[in-house]
Amino acid sequence: MTNPVHRTILLFDIEQFGTRDDVEQAFLRRLLYDVVDATLLDAGIDETARLTADRGDSVMALIDAQASVPALVKTLLTETPALLHNKNRLIATSARMRLRITLSSGYVAIDDNGWVGSDLNHAVRLLDSDPLRDTLKERTDDSVLCVSDAIYQGVVRHGPLGVRPDDFHRITVETKEGPTVAWLHGEPGPTGSAGSPAGSVPASNSPASQHNDIRINGDQYGQAGGTHHGDQHFDFTRTARDERR
Repeated sequence: MTNPVHRTILLFDIEQFGTRDDVEQAFLRRLLYDVVDATLLDAGIDETARLTADRGDSVMALIDAQASVPALVKTLLTETPALLHNKNRLIATSARMRLRITLSSGYVAIDDNGWVGSDLNHAVRLLDSDPLRDTLKERTDDSVLCVSDAIYQGVVRHGPLGVRPDDFHRITVETKEGPTVAWLHGEPGPTGSAGSPAGSVPASNSPASQHNDIRINGDQYGQAGGTHHGDQHFDFTRTARDERR
């Protein structure tokens, strides 16, 4: 076994792969490798800077620590969805490929039988988690992206070019090792599912919006009493007395 080395860990998994017949599975695997290779090349990561492993319905890539993680995150948010869309629009709906994608990092060792390491296990747990599965089921998009807390804190929250931190939501994933924090891009799945959204919320969800407030600025016309100048604030928060009426 080699000494553990630090790598960026990228995983792709095909939704409902096991429900397809052998011909469809072979076709989807070819599509998956096309998307993975194009994604990595678009992010400036050539074959010399990565190792890939096949898991049947998924692909795992160990990426050299010198490769740009901000560029990879941006590519996963922009180019990868476009690649998927272009692939899927040319095939039948029944053969459409939808992906769960996880980006993480950590130490990985390589032996004669493959890759080992708790950080790699953690990335796989995120990939297979209920929040990712449920969110992809709820969406019409072709993919869903989850990043580990380390990737979020080290890269995403700083808002590199092309990456909006407010578009990520904090989730808690229940794993065999206990609860773990990750960050989901876009709106979370059903709040009643395991691993439902917890902790912070997007900055756009201000207290006013959570209480159904409507703020109207500037001059307003057509109201009772004529013209109104300035701000209006309507608070539709229901009180206990209102509920009893």
